[in-house]
Amino acid sequence: MNTIRYDFRSDTVTRPSAGMRQAMAAAEVGDDVFGDDPSVNHLEQRMAAMLGKDAALFVPSGTQSNLLALMSHCGRGDEFIAGQKAHLYVNEAGGAAVLGSIQPQPVAHQADGTMDLGEIESAIKPDDNHFARTRVIALENTFGGKVLPVAYMAEVAEIARRHDLGLHLDGARAFNACVALGIDVSSFARSFDSVSICLSKGLGAPVGSVLVGRQDLIDTARRHRKMLGGGMRQSGILAAAGLYALDHNIDRLADDHSRAKRLASGLAAFGEIRVTMPDTNIIFVDMDAEIGQRFTDFLASRGVGITGRYGQQRWVTHLDVDDESVDGALAAVQDFFS
Repeated sequence: MNTIRYDFRSDTVTRPSAGMRQAMAAAEVGDDVFGDDPSVNHLEQRMAAMLGKDAALFVPSGTQSNLLALMSHCGRGDEFIAGQKAHLYVNEAGGAAVLGSIQPQPVAHQADGTMDLGEIESAIKPDDNHFARTRVIALENTFGGKVLPVAYMAEVAEIARRHDLGLHLDGARAFNACVALGIDVSSFARSFDSVSICLSKGLGAPVGSVLVGRQDLIDTARRHRKMLGGGMRQSGILAAAGLYALDHNIDRLADDHSRAKRLASGLAAFGEIRVTMPDTNIIFVDMDAEIGQRFTDFLASRGVGITGRYGQQRWVTHLDVDDESVDGALAAVQDFFS
């Protein structure tokens, strides 16, 4: 097995810094299921305040956070609308259907990552007992590293309000979007009833996501968290990592974006590689499938970790990727094509 020296597989591979580990070790803890872990309570209160929402809930993963949101918006036999390639539709093991008995209604994505507003509205079911009841529209931003326009989110919010629907944001990398746009996260999240934000991606915490939103939705989500086995005890040790990330790792996301652009420009210099230039920290690369696997295997032999198949690759920058990592990866690419 090849040792990974330069790890571009995902921003989930980050390791806690020395300062974060110290904060975790010093965390004041209680029993969060009883509601008396002070570090968890602090994290939840801080996230709610940052996003301008009523309340927040600390959970083990972004997958559970999205599921809790859908289960809070929807009952059994209800429906959510999401993009055809949305993470909560494609990459979360069908949890909404399996565990929530909630039907997905996917809508095709356009080239820029948005969904056509007319198609969203036409997917909303009429009040007819032949159909599942549409309850919530779910957006994802960033989407594949793309930053969807705030004006677009507001237009979807208007559709949701007009049809008396909830609006959920899978904002796993919302802080990446906010740094790229130069706006605060409360403005970014203003239109949404619920927002899921990961602490364990670009923010660098080892575990955890936070679901933020209206008080009634968070109350329901807390009950469902217990049902799904997500209630943790002395989880203040993990919450302390999240608090440290909020203090130290938001503004530095701009460094990840800058390195992603430099890496993308370097990759694009090779005619065999087709590069989608990044908005944030995620780069998609396409090449002919016949050389794609050989290229991936060669990079692995040089200690460069990426994900992908069939000639498409995803490269992700993060706080454990420095300038040396970018230079080393591009040197390996040079060696392959020469």
